[in-house]
Amino acid sequence: MDIPSTDRAASAAQRALIALVLDTADTAALDTLADSDVLVPVPDDADEATVSDPTAVALPVLEQPGGPQMVPVFTSEPAMAELLPFVSRYRLVPLGALASQWPADDDLSLTIDAGSPHGLTLPGHDVGTLLGRHAM
Repeated sequence: MDIPSTDRAASAAQRALIALVLDTADTAALDTLADSDVLVPVPDDADEATVSDPTAVALPVLEQPGGPQMVPVFTSEPAMAELLPFVSRYRLVPLGALASQWPADDDLSLTIDAGSPHGLTLPGHDVGTLLGRHAM
């Protein structure tokens, strides 16, 4: 059975996340992840100008009790639906490009596939350093 290319890409990103759980310094896994597309949920409060602009991405910022704010992104629709079943819109964004433009805010972390066993959270100061160098 052939796997659609989007499923293969999600699987590669998910394998990279699993590798990073085992070794956070795995540069091959970081490269694979940075070269992957991720789903960025469109926040409910995003204005229509941002939503309709294909070059703009509004970051969905979630508050964590007693912790930093986080931006959740996902490697697949099922991973997103598992944590955020109410999300109706999202953008498909190259993770390396998103990371290269990450705000210089240490209180804003990036979480990839939150809620899954292979989820990864990067503090704000590591996002650009680890993933942003891969921007196209």
